[in-house]
Amino acid sequence: METETILTGYAVGERQFSRINLQEAELIKVNLSNVDLTAADLRQARLGRSNFGHACLRSADLSESILWGTDFTQADLSQAVMREADLSGAILTQANLEKANLIKSILEGANFSGAKLRHALMIEVDLRPASDYRTNLSQADLSYADLSYANLSMALLYQAKLDGARLSRANLSAGRGENALATDLTEASLRDADLSYANLTGAILHRADLTGADLTGTILTNTDLREAKMPDGAVYKKI
Repeated sequence: METETILTGYAVGERQFSRINLQEAELIKVNLSNVDLTAADLRQARLGRSNFGHACLRSADLSESILWGTDFTQADLSQAVMREADLSGAILTQANLEKANLIKSILEGANFSGAKLRHALMIEVDLRPASDYRTNLSQADLSYADLSYANLSMALLYQAKLDGARLSRANLSAGRGENALATDLTEASLRDADLSYANLTGAILHRADLTGADLTGTILTNTDLREAKMPDGAVYKKI
């Protein structure tokens, strides 16, 4: 089996496993840091709590895979396909996900701080908090990413770069209930972003840059826009 091939080979120092077929493989709590899985087939694989730190998964197919708490710190996932994958609680700090396909994936409580997500497809992704952690996209680069219809309620987007991103009809509203938290876009850059019909109710956009952004139909009820730069370039002033 290919699962035994990678585990045996890795144990003796081999790291090159590009294009390997690991479809439906079970590799839970396994250390595969620095491994090369370029263009590997990992569809429907169960990789929960495994370590892929600094690994190369460029163009790999992880569609519908289970990646609960998996560590992808500084991994290369550029152009990877992760459609409908479950990345709840996954660690993707400083990972490269440029042009990755994350459509309809579950990203609850995942840590994307400092990650590169330029041009990523993130339509209908779920970025709500997990029971223990808020989804963290602080200082992540989401320039030109497509987050249409995404659920970013209560996510951390402090100093995130969303220039040219598509957030049409996305949910960026504060949570509801006793432990509700506001979606935090403090000092985020949203220059030329499409926020048409997005819900920003109760969100924090303190000192955010919305220059050139499309706010057609955007819901801004109780939104914190203190010192934010509005689409026309003027600094927001509360009337």
